[in-house]
Amino acid sequence: MDANIKKDYIKLNISVLLAGLTGILGKLIDLDALYLVWYRLFLSFAIFYVILFFIKKLPQEKFKDVLKICGLGALLGLHFLFFFASIKYANVAIGVVCYSLEGFFTAILEPVICKQPFHVENLLCSVIAVFGISLIFNIDPHFHFGIILGIISAVLIALYTILNKAIAVDKSPKNMLFYELLGGALFLSFAVLVGSLIFGVRFEFPTLIDWSYLFILGFFCTIALYILQIQVLRTLSAFTVSLYGNFEPIYGILLAILFLGEGKDLNLSFYLGMGLILLSVFLQSFVEKRKYIEKIVR
Repeated sequence: MDANIKKDYIKLNISVLLAGLTGILGKLIDLDALYLVWYRLFLSFAIFYVILFFIKKLPQEKFKDVLKICGLGALLGLHFLFFFASIKYANVAIGVVCYSLEGFFTAILEPVICKQPFHVENLLCSVIAVFGISLIFNIDPHFHFGIILGIISAVLIALYTILNKAIAVDKSPKNMLFYELLGGALFLSFAVLVGSLIFGVRFEFPTLIDWSYLFILGFFCTIALYILQIQVLRTLSAFTVSLYGNFEPIYGILLAILFLGEGKDLNLSFYLGMGLILLSVFLQSFVEKRKYIEKIVR
């Protein structure tokens, strides 16, 4: 294997590990999910802005395109909100397993939104995922609300992925990331304002250790992760990157068990359900690989 290819595989694995670390940081940061996501997006945007300013590559897009991309960022911010709320109300393992349902909801929503035919293989894989979620619901009842929040976060990331694919066809990844972070930060600012003025939600300030975790979350688990994946896509296929991304929940669960001791909260029903969801994910990857090969052959 070429040395550069090996480096790209290492970068890809690092990016997936960083994605798996996201849930751990969300649990460690002592902030409500709303403020956690707000600080994360603003910090990520500020860091990214400074980087682009100094290298003199600030993005330029038409105003109507900026609005579209910022709208995507708002959707992404909403996904982050439900994802971290799921972790706060349940635990990291449940949050990342529910996140794995993205493929299930994409298989259902993409044909509807893009007016494409349903693929029987994807629907069958999705049925397996549904059985997996039903088993996970047999876990301790006080986790049920967190599971519901996690499922909603999976619906939102599926919608984001579908719409992002449509908008990003002729856009620079750098520009997409910049305006999505901006849109997410502005949307969460509005949510914070509504929460404090209408619902009386108390404003929260991060502690020093929270700021440290937020920096890791913003710089390494948002900007660096995204840049690494952009770099590896230059030499590795989109399918390969997607396939390795399926290891994110496995990394997240292992890290949660190792560092947060979550193993004691998980029963056999959870592990069986997780196994079925991951099976559906890998089966969907196999189906996509077959389609990818058939497309090349043609």
